[in-house]
Amino acid sequence: VSSVLIFCEFLIYYVVIFQCRWPEVKGGAHMGKKETPTSVLKAIILADTHLLGEIKGHWLDKLRREWQMERSFQTALWLLQPDIVFILGDVFDEGKWSSPQAWADDVRRFQKMFKYPVSTELVVIVGNHDIGFHYEMTTYKVNRFEKVFNFTSGKLLTRKGINFVVVNSVAMEGDGCAVCRTSEAKLVALSHKLNCSQQKPNPSNKRCSDVEKLPASEPILLQHYPLYRKSDAECSGEDSAPPEEKNIPFKEKYDVLSQEASQKV
Repeated sequence: VSSVLIFCEFLIYYVVIFQCRWPEVKGGAHMGKKETPTSVLKAIILADTHLLGEIKGHWLDKLRREWQMERSFQTALWLLQPDIVFILGDVFDEGKWSSPQAWADDVRRFQKMFKYPVSTELVVIVGNHDIGFHYEMTTYKVNRFEKVFNFTSGKLLTRKGINFVVVNSVAMEGDGCAVCRTSEAKLVALSHKLNCSQQKPNPSNKRCSDVEKLPASEPILLQHYPLYRKSDAECSGEDSAPPEEKNIPFKEKYDVLSQEASQKV
């Protein structure tokens, strides 16, 4: 019995994740012809960890789920040694209504489960369950999340020549709310910087003369809500939705960003 427990609750994660391999990278526009291990960025992308809160989370359910997530994450870090890990929102299940004490407890559990070595960087993006849907979102909740995770909407991360744009997709409502205005203004400024970086040096172009040049790579957008699409009908791959769910229409501003917001982003 002890052997079965040790295998099923600890060793099984090594057996499964050991079979995973990083894909071979043949080079890109921003890389040279000769590839070296240090020139390739190894990234793990996760989402929707939904750590249960004090209101809806049962202690036994928490214990079971969090043990599985912790072992999966720590084993993946040990075996795959990624350079960076992205968590694309909904870190918590009840962040949208949790009290300061409950929030502090949830953060403590998250930091224990998702601890990482100095050789790996962790970037956490905000989701609607972390700060509430747009009509529930407040500056207090946004600031609380930003303080813990050093998150800023409209932030640019450049790692090994690759540009990542971090966005608070909950704020992409377009109704002029305070958080929305700030997020949109940062994206506009970032868009200008990216556009100037694509252009060849030109002394007569004063709009780009004082702009910091970024690596010439297309930016990768990181946010919680997917950009607008009618359904999952055209999505394929092993992670795609089951056939019976692929044609279910998505609700704008709930399942996906609105068409207008997606176009603006």
